[in-house]
Amino acid sequence: MLTLPIPVTRALRKLGHDMKDARRRRRIPMAIVAQRASISKPTLIRVERGDSSVSIGSYATVLFVMGMADRLADIVDSKNDPVGLQLEEENLPQRIHGSRKQKPGKGK
Repeated sequence: MLTLPIPVTRALRKLGHDMKDARRRRRIPMAIVAQRASISKPTLIRVERGDSSVSIGSYATVLFVMGMADRLADIVDSKNDPVGLQLEEENLPQRIHGSRKQKPGKGK
């Protein structure tokens, strides 16, 4: 069994709790979400608890059922990655040289 870092466990637990709250705000019964996500009710319970053994596909499908799957695509989008953007900026060239073209009529 894989032992997850504590911050990952906490993040999954928060995700599951937030998903449960989102479902309840929408007043969608567990049985309906489970049916629409093609998962069992016990699996939905595990998703809402943030269980790490549940596939990411199940989490994603539950988000889809609640109309929130688009947010999944933005998790590591460059606009949400300040460290990556900073590293990329540090590696930008200092100068950009244009291509050197010969003037017409000179050389071949």
